[in-house]
Amino acid sequence: MNIKNFTFVIICNISMLFGQFGYPAEDFLGGGIGYSPMYIKLDSIPGASYLDNLGLDPKGFRDPFVVHGGEGFAHVTGKWRIGGYAGMGGSSVATVPTIYIFRDDNNNDSLDTGEVSKLYDDDFAPSIKAKFSFLLGAASVEYVMPLLQDLEISSGALLGLGRASMAIDQQNSYPTWKKVFSNVYGTMDSTDLYYGVSAEEYSDPDIRPGTVPGLLRDVSATFFNFQPYIAVKWQFLERLGLRITVGFNKGTVSAGSWKLNGKTEISDSPSSALAGVAFRTMLYIGL
Repeated sequence: MNIKNFTFVIICNISMLFGQFGYPAEDFLGGGIGYSPMYIKLDSIPGASYLDNLGLDPKGFRDPFVVHGGEGFAHVTGKWRIGGYAGMGGSSVATVPTIYIFRDDNNNDSLDTGEVSKLYDDDFAPSIKAKFSFLLGAASVEYVMPLLQDLEISSGALLGLGRASMAIDQQNSYPTWKKVFSNVYGTMDSTDLYYGVSAEEYSDPDIRPGTVPGLLRDVSATFFNFQPYIAVKWQFLERLGLRITVGFNKGTVSAGSWKLNGKTEISDSPSSALAGVAFRTMLYIGL
């Protein structure tokens, strides 16, 4: 083989190699959509450290936390791609505690040394439940790097809004339909509320809610969420493919941003981070 033939063979081989790892930009036109669950190993769950006061074990929350959602993507120009993600997930822990009755001699609502107590064995059995929820809506932008004709790797980021909430639900195990709709502060007469008190309290009343079948408290907050990632996309059929994404989720709720039942700001609420390694799998339909 002479020098000219050898040079020609080398040039042909190099051309074929670049053809495998750099297919034309027009092949990028198209997009896809599909189901995309996200698994996040959160460093911590806001408010979980206080659940011991309710007899709940925060270790019972699902780990990794699962967000069920949908994802879509579309090529815009060259090797740049935009997309979007929306999903929500929840995990809960619950308990039915053993009840003891104690004689509150000093009326401080706390069991003190020397106060008599006994096991309560009647029918009343309250349940206590805490549920952590996470919602996410975000846009994505990424840069695509082809490996083979049907295989590519890309790097990008999700940017959007997230919402986290911790709901504490304490219920009587035997609620009735009528009690669910009962007024816990007294009797309504048209637009007026009548609240009964004893003769001793009439001059200086202390209004408190009455017995209810359950109590629900929900603390929630909205925050900016950022998630850089690396993704691998494999088009294994003409209109069907698999996409796997690994990244790091970072969301921060600023101090004082938490709200009770969606309306009352909790001024002394701490800053909370929703951070951790995130993993997404997507079975998509498209190009």
